[in-house]
Order: sequence, then structure tokens, then C-alpha cells
Amino acid sequence: MDVSHLFKKRNNLPFELYEIDLFNATDDELLGISKQMGLALSLDEMKMIKDYFKNKRRLPTDIELQALGQAWSEHCCYKSSKYPLKQFIYDIAREKIVAREDAGVVEFDDGHYYVAALESHNHPSAVEPYGGAATGIGGIVRDVVCMGAQPVVFIDPLFFGPLEYPYKRLPKGVKHPRYLLRGVVSGIRDYGNRIGIPTACGQVYFHEKYVGNCLVNVGCIGIVKKDKLVHSRAKAPGNIYVYVGGKTGRDGIHGVTFASAELTEESEESSISAVQLGDPITKEPLIHATLECNEKGLLEGLKDFGGGGLSCVSGELAYEAGYGAEIHLDNVPLKEENMAPWEIWVSESQERMMFLVNEENLDKVLHICKKWDVFATPVGRVIKEPVIRTFYKGEKILEMDISFQVGGPVYDSCKRPYTTPKKKIVDEDFEMPDLNEILLKLLSSPNIACKGWVIRQYDHEVRGNTIIKPLQGKIGGESHGDATVIKPLEDSYKGLAITSDINPSFTEIDPYLGACSAVDEVCRNLVAVGARPDSLTDCLNFGNPEKPERMGEFYEACRGLR
Repeated sequence: MDVSHLFKKRNNLPFELYEIDLFNATDDELLGISKQMGLALSLDEMKMIKDYFKNKRRLPTDIELQALGQAWSEHCCYKSSKYPLKQFIYDIAREKIVAREDAGVVEFDDGHYYVAALESHNHPSAVEPYGGAATGIGGIVRDVVCMGAQPVVFIDPLFFGPLEYPYKRLPKGVKHPRYLLRGVVSGIRDYGNRIGIPTACGQVYFHEKYVGNCLVNVGCIGIVKKDKLVHSRAKAPGNIYVYVGGKTGRDGIHGVTFASAELTEESEESSISAVQLGDPITKEPLIHATLECNEKGLLEGLKDFGGGGLSCVSGELAYEAGYGAEIHLDNVPLKEENMAPWEIWVSESQERMMFLVNEENLDKVLHICKKWDVFATPVGRVIKEPVIRTFYKGEKILEMDISFQVGGPVYDSCKRPYTTPKKKIVDEDFEMPDLNEILLKLLSSPNIACKGWVIRQYDHEVRGNTIIKPLQGKIGGESHGDATVIKPLEDSYKGLAITSDINPSFTEIDPYLGACSAVDEVCRNLVAVGARPDSLTDCLNFGNPEKPERMGEFYEACRGLR
């Protein structure tokens, strides 16, 4: 549908800015605007935006609609999953959880917390496996660093279609599992090895249901002194936003809306620009500069540029503290010329952090960044009024209530109805096979056979703190251990045991019992190395929440985790 007549270019500006006439748009045209702009918003959500701007008595600009598309995505606001997560998960051992922000924080010893995060990078890896997996590692390490923690280990549970899957049966636009596996492992290897953090725990699983959508889950664990924990929120009006790290480009635009939609046969061509470009050589000094600024007590708040880019990071830091923000795009360093303001605002270019700094500490922070050869510049300020405003070349181009932009919709079971999946357990009669033959088949199965060819590509001993390694046994005959043990502190013999476990075949039969089984297996593997289970982090990968049967599977899995 052609909706170009609804885009009105604002005249007499030294850059392109459009106002979008939502008021005169039909329902079909509202959906057409969402599709043309890559917002991935539903008709009801577009109507909510239309009503909001009617109350403001003005038309929205393109940058305002783009900001809402990012902030209201499943990836950023958890609009479909937040309700069941609160119902089943968030109250578990709440008293032990120090913080639940970009990463979870739990006590390690009298003087330290450990910080854990786990997330997926599925869609980017399905389109461009090397870059998608590499930037998954790059993103998860930032989530740990932005709590003020030193990363100590990576985790990578990976799920692909069968390696022997016939090419003729591949759906159009889908890459072969062998190609995806090689690219993903190479991306994790190259990024993790280059920034000097061991990848010491994970799993690789093959199942036909992953042919159309591989799952690339990446995790990171870090350690931080209790008095150096920093939060992802502002402390007071007047805090200065300091942009730190790599330049902003057109890579990664619409990354969160792409990640929140279903993959199609056109995704490879239409969404390749949504895959970010990682740069581990820039990341390492960025980590050092960030941790040094935090160690010296110069940061009031800290958050990484993740999904939604500058749009989300600036809004979320202020929103979580009940304040607002004013941002100036003129100081943002760009990779290329003639970027539109909305592109600067929502780009997900990698290797960027946002510091919140008091004015008296600004020069000290800029000096530390310069010492580490990391770009840093002030781009805005926290304000008392709960509004977010954006300026470019002297013009105000965005102004919204911060609660409207960042708060986003939340859908309960009325808005996202679900049906409880029927159990697929079938007792079948069969003749007893030759058990010797069956044993050989089991041992040769890719899901059971040794994954040493993957594990050995990762430097799981860098930093010298991997005590129990991922491969154990006699030299030349090693196999997978139950869990890895990391010694995170130089002056302490207290360790962290880490394991990653799930059997997708169980959750396929029964999501509830499959989730219960995952928790059971994790606990057994930790106990097997002498550890006491202390915390769990999940990374729940499910299908389209608008489909009741998919939503039902999600509810059942959450219930099982509880």
C-alpha cells in the first residue's frame, strides 16, 4: 500500500524531517505506515500512538515513530512476556537478588557480587551467522560491564537443525545448518578470544525444528566489588550523558524490530542491515575505560547501547529514576555522512556505552577515555521534567512523555490469549532391538558425540582462572564435564561453578516438565562438581506470542521453572 501522501516533509530545515499524518490515515494505512517505516507495530498500537498525538494536538515526526517502534518491540519492553514472567518467575528467591537490570546481581562473598546475563541473538545469526553470533557476544559482555563488573567467562548454548539435513528440503531463504553452525562458532570464537574472556561453558544441540530458526544463546558472568556496583539509572537531574566508544552508522538499524518479528524468506535481503557489525579490538579498551571510570567513583549511572540504540539507552536511564532527558544529536560521531536524525537515534552500531557523570567529574572521565584511545563526548543531560526531548542542528525534533515512550504496552492473558498445549506422550509397543547396535548409534549421534571440535576453538583458559575445564578426562580421551568451575578472584579460593542445560526434546513433548527437567539437570551437574546451586538465569526462546498455542507453551515453561 502506498502511504507516501501521509508523509509531510518539514520545510526550511538543513536536514530531512517528516511529519506523519496519522490523523487522516485509515486502519490499513496505519498498518502501511508501520510496515514502510519498519516499526513492526500492530494496529492497536498505532491507534494508541495516534490518540496520544491527537491529545498533544500535533502530528508525530518520523524520529518519534521510530523511537516508539524500538521501545515498544518485544525485545525492549517484553510486552507479551512480562506478565507471565512476573506471575511465575520474578518472585522466586527475591530476597537474594541484589539487582535485576541489564544483568542479574547476586552475592558472591562478603565483599563481592557476581553478575550474570544470558540472551539470544537468533534472527541476526540466521541471516548472517558470523556477525550475528559475534555481536551477540559483544552485547552480552556489555550487559555485565554496565553493572560495573569485570567479565570472567562466556557461555554459549547453541541449537541448529540436523547437520545432514537434505538441501532440497530447505525452505526458501533458509541457510543450511552446517553453514550456520560454522559461522556461529567462528563468530563466538573470534570475538571472545580477541577480547580475552574464556568461553568455557555451553552446549550444541541439533533438532529438525531448528532448521528454520537457529537459536544462538550467549551468556556472560562477571565479578564486582559490592561498593562498585553501578546501576542503569540516573541519580539526579543535571547528570550529563556521555557517549563513549565506537561511531554510529547505518548498521543495526531496526535490529530490535527485526528480532521481534517472524523470519520470512525475504529476511536475508530485507533485514541484512539490521545485523550489527562487531569490533572486538575497539571493545577491549572500551571495557578498560569503563571499569576504570567506575573504579574511581566517577559514574552516576551506566548502561550499554543495546537494542534501540541511543533512543532506548537515553530514555531508559532517565525513566528508571523518574526523570527525563534532553539529547543533542550533533555531537554523536558518525561512520557516514548524510544520516537522517532518526537513523542516528535508533542505530544499533556496536561497541558503545552511555555514562552518566556529574559535571565536576566530566573532565576526569574524558581524560581516562582519551588515555585508553576511546572516543567520548557529552551528548545531553538528565532533566527533572519526565519528558524526553531530542535536538538536531538547533531544532527540536522529538518530544514525548518518557513514560509513554519507555513504559510501553503490557499484554496480559486477555490481550495475549493462550491455550495450554496438549501433551504429546505416546506409549508405543516395539520389538526389542539389538542393544549393541543401538548403543553405537547413540554414541555416534551428534547430540551425544563429543563436541571437542567446537570447544577447542574457544580459548577457555585465557585469564588463567578456569579450574575445572569444559573437557575432562585422560589426555586424548577427554569428554564433556558436568560443569565448569571458575576462580573469579585472585586472592580467594572460592569458585563459581557454571553449567548450561536443556533438553529441547523434553520441552517439545511437555513444556512444563521440560522446564522442570532443565532445572533438575542444572542442579545435578553443579552438585557433581561439589558446588551448591545458588542461582538460575534463563533465556526463553519461543515463537510468535500472537499465536495462542505458542503463548501457552511459554506460560507452561515459566510455570515449570517456578
